[in-house]
Amino acid sequence: MKYIVCDDPNNFSLKAKEQPTFTAGSALLKVKRVGICGTDLHAFKGNQAFFSYPRILGHELAAEILEVDTNDAGLKPGDKAVLIPYINCEKCAACKAGKSNCCENLNVYGVHTDGGMQEIISFPVRLLIPANDLSLEEIAIVEPLSIGAHALRRAQIKKGDLIAVIGCGPIGVGIIQLAKYIGATVMVLDINDHRLAVAKEKFGADFIVNAQQSPLEKIKEFTKGELATAVFDATGSKHAIEGGMTYMRHGGTFVLVGLSKGELSFQHPQLHAKETTLLCSRNATPEDFKFVMKVLREGKFNTEAYITKKVAYETILTAFDDWASPLSKEIKVVTVWD
Repeated sequence: MKYIVCDDPNNFSLKAKEQPTFTAGSALLKVKRVGICGTDLHAFKGNQAFFSYPRILGHELAAEILEVDTNDAGLKPGDKAVLIPYINCEKCAACKAGKSNCCENLNVYGVHTDGGMQEIISFPVRLLIPANDLSLEEIAIVEPLSIGAHALRRAQIKKGDLIAVIGCGPIGVGIIQLAKYIGATVMVLDINDHRLAVAKEKFGADFIVNAQQSPLEKIKEFTKGELATAVFDATGSKHAIEGGMTYMRHGGTFVLVGLSKGELSFQHPQLHAKETTLLCSRNATPEDFKFVMKVLREGKFNTEAYITKKVAYETILTAFDDWASPLSKEIKVVTVWD
């Protein structure tokens, strides 16, 4: 079978190997779609935290079951499935507390261990969710949208809340439209006017502002001076994170969704005066995956606008530089492995 491996930064190769064999507790899956995410792009460029080479990338997957062990979910050969790529130990304190997303011994598929840019994979059956009622494209975007769903749940966002989202990449866009589904009013900041326009026109942002053009004054005007109930950073940018709480009202919540590799610095008086609730949001739980699948089933997410390019998997070998460029207008690229 064929697979694509990132041998080292800026270098992919297409190779072949024997397909995996069926083992107890697992399923053999035919990979049908692989979404390209920021983690993949950062890994390709050599600036992804907690990463080593060579590595088979890919954790945003849509797959069809070829063979499966006995399971409580009723999964059988021929079924489509969502994969939860956070392979947790089930034994640590976090796992026992229901926080499998931040397991002490977590292996993220395609990051800490080889992932889904392969024709056939073996995967733990306990981390599969039946998805016959979703399209392959919808299945492929459940994982990135679940990251946004988890962040919103962490911040306990509810109908009527006024939030700010920094960054209009695939995670930020997911937060935006899922927050609108919940009933929140959403302000969006970015430095890319095209992405801002897409956030408003395609994903329902109520107010957009270029972060390089006096954003605080404009947000104060929009909110009549109240600022945001919660601010979500979906950039991972040190500069954006360190300035993010500026847009948060007193008594508000600041949620770090994007991952910065280095140290962060905050002025404690500013942090303290607002009695800031500072949250980190990592990955997602099965509960978040099931929420996103519900939203997709209801047709309440603009999948067509979210997936901006669908290409043959071989395109991975030549197009990653373009997709990783700050000038890229792509939100989500999905590769086809049929």
